[in-house]
Amino acid sequence: MLDIGGLELLLIAVVALLVIGPERMPEALRTLGLWLGRLRRSFTSVKNEIEKEIGMDEVRRQLHNESVMEQMKRIEEEVQNSVNVDTNDPHPTLKTPAAEAEAEAAETLEETKAAAESETAETEPTPPVPRSEAELEAEHQRRQKQMNADQG
Repeated sequence: MLDIGGLELLLIAVVALLVIGPERMPEALRTLGLWLGRLRRSFTSVKNEIEKEIGMDEVRRQLHNESVMEQMKRIEEEVQNSVNVDTNDPHPTLKTPAAEAEAEAAETLEETKAAAESETAETEPTPPVPRSEAELEAEHQRRQKQMNADQG
């Protein structure tokens, strides 16, 4: 495509204004626009006809299908490589990085809980921690009543 900057367009407009004149300039610009539109439409129609003749839609579809098949093969290979195949284990497990990290985090959490429980067992027993939001709300209300009773 042509690479025309602002200065070149200004120069063309000034020369066209001098050659054509200010009275006929709007009509000339309209005519130029119509011709450019017709030229663009004719190029587009020729391009579409050529693509239709050589079957570009089919070629594009085939290329897309091939790329999808390659991606599926790659994913299948990754899954096969990540499956921990143990001959004694009838149910193989996935060894994805996320699953390994989750297992390590669970181990660390268990170790931390065990260490914390052993420390708190030596110091003082703690009340059970409420698990649901309703239990949390009930605990909060109980503490509020306790504080009001202590203050009043």
